[in-house]
Amino acid sequence: VQLQASGGGLVQAGGSLRLSCAASGRTFSNNAMGWFRQAPGKEREFVAGISWNGGITSYSTSVKGRFTISRDRAKDTIYLQMNSLKPEDTAVYYCAAARTAVPASENNYYRSWGQGTQVTVSS
Repeated sequence: VQLQASGGGLVQAGGSLRLSCAASGRTFSNNAMGWFRQAPGKEREFVAGISWNGGITSYSTSVKGRFTISRDRAKDTIYLQMNSLKPEDTAVYYCAAARTAVPASENNYYRSWGQGTQVTVSS
């Protein structure tokens, strides 16, 4: 069972990136999914979550209005569209599959984690 995150890179402040996370080995189409991030020296934090059918989304205060989470259940893939990026968005971004059908912000609600993709925003 794997979650493969991709799409990270180096971008200037104000720019955009789109992260993808594809599942392999088993389907997560009935699970909520989430994006988390971890900056150097900081704890992993919740970024965004989406319910099993995409009907419910949630965002951290720091990214609300700039980031959009979505999913394609047929492809078993979730996305994170990141606009108006700021240097403080610099982190390793992880995708994760929840134990539940609706998203939660707590790490312990998530049982499967991807390997992470680096996002660096220069000022």
